Amino acid sequence: MNSKKLCFITTISKTMDWFVCDSTRNLSQKGYDITLISNMEDGFAERNEYARCISLKMERGIAIKDILPTIISLYRIFKNEKFDIVQYTTPNAAFYASIASWLARVPIRLYSQWGIRYVGSRGIKRKVLKIIEKCTCTLSTDIREVSQMNRELAIREGLCKESKIKVIGHGGTIGVDLSACNLAKKEVWRIEIRNHYQIPQNAFVYGYVGRINADKGINELILAFKGISKDERNVYLVLVGMYDETNAIDSQLYKWAREAENVVFTGNIPSDLVYKYMSSFDVLTHPTYREGFGKVLQEAMGMALPIITTNVPGPCEVVENNVSGILVEARNMKSLERAMKRLKESPDKCRRLGMEARKQAEIYYDRRVMLNNIRIDMDQLAGNYRNKEKV
Repeated sequence: MNSKKLCFITTISKTMDWFVCDSTRNLSQKGYDITLISNMEDGFAERNEYARCISLKMERGIAIKDILPTIISLYRIFKNEKFDIVQYTTPNAAFYASIASWLARVPIRLYSQWGIRYVGSRGIKRKVLKIIEKCTCTLSTDIREVSQMNRELAIREGLCKESKIKVIGHGGTIGVDLSACNLAKKEVWRIEIRNHYQIPQNAFVYGYVGRINADKGINELILAFKGISKDERNVYLVLVGMYDETNAIDSQLYKWAREAENVVFTGNIPSDLVYKYMSSFDVLTHPTYREGFGKVLQEAMGMALPIITTNVPGPCEVVENNVSGILVEARNMKSLERAMKRLKESPDKCRRLGMEARKQAEIYYDRRVMLNNIRIDMDQLAGNYRNKEKV
């Protein structure tokens, strides 16, 4: 197995762009033969010429009609290509790929468990999602969890054995490109983005980056901002990301936000513009119900932004309460609103939190360190398999 054949699978290519491609590009440079599979948008293959790119139609959310056709398609690819390692993440792609790679007898079936989806659900939906998660974990030979607390949760929930699951480094996905977090350009970028969206330069801006859906706490965020707006005139909420209809927010709140003059929906932006958009924020607000490790939080730390996020596994491991940000209770609009008001009224505290956040990003989340850790782990997995073959 001199040139190790690795196939990485996600549901949509946007996830590849944000969380995978820097790592697979690095692995390609270290001798891995890379194939990428997802529901690919136009231009994705051209941006990733180092890899073989296969577009496979997959939908986000539960799509029963897609299960069998997608598994069959993946099985045929795996059987034909004879990959040494199949790695997968995001719930649907991981479920399909774990079954197909097990059927195809792929020797290393690696699940990147970037969060546990059912944690944010209730009732029958939670039970169904847990069964899917358990199946994915059972059929995988190895699991790489995104954080220690999520690892402990997966073991406690009976999703897998302790010996099968580990965290790479301090946790996270691919870390932060600190060279792109150009603090010297922060003020210029701030002016540019605010002018583009007609936001006053002296306004206080609460920002969010990610999918616009209920599980990310957007209902609570809009409600909290709505309350603050009653007393404060020069405040804005900027929501950066795609609107997620599979887990839609309250329709009345969405209507209010769309019509409000001080709420901005930017839609999707290219990943290389995230730092520029973050420069227009005074605070990153991220009131998620569940999370992997929070790459967005690490990016905000790289830009020296104070952060408000929830005290749930993942975010509470990235953000240290009252040191690099403020932790609030998930699903609690009042707790979120108090924290938002507190930071607006405390510019000195905002600066202190932001400076400490940057320091922690430099220590723990530098992308160069993360990519090297991923490569070492992948080499060890491949080496362990070679040793088993010799026995």
